[in-house]
Amino acid sequence: MSESKTAKVRLDKWLWAARFFKTRALAKAAIEGGKVLYDGQRCKVSRTVDVGATLQVRQGHDDKIVVVLKISEQRKGAPEAQLLYEETAESIKKRMDEAERRRKFAQANPLFDHKPNKKERRQIHKFREDTLL
Repeated sequence: MSESKTAKVRLDKWLWAARFFKTRALAKAAIEGGKVLYDGQRCKVSRTVDVGATLQVRQGHDDKIVVVLKISEQRKGAPEAQLLYEETAESIKKRMDEAERRRKFAQANPLFDHKPNKKERRQIHKFREDTLL
């Protein structure tokens, strides 16, 4: 029962087989936490996956909207796992736009390699006071 259109596979097992999560326990926690939506609605871990169903999976900062193409309960290599689903064009575009926005934000707000000293703190406070007036 590795790949079939009539196979009955639990949602957590399918997400694990499609390589969205490293373990079934992580897939279960994501489903229970509301990070996975099945056809736009929250569902249980034991929900059977149907071909043609739409899944919205949140991974980190990204939301992926995928359509189930095949059913599998066996975890295989990444190239085979990507054949189980297809990400929608809108989802890809939205993820790329969000990644670009995060990249620009990171460039505009650089992380400092040290804690500001007394002189730098005074400069920061002066700058903030000047911009608020």
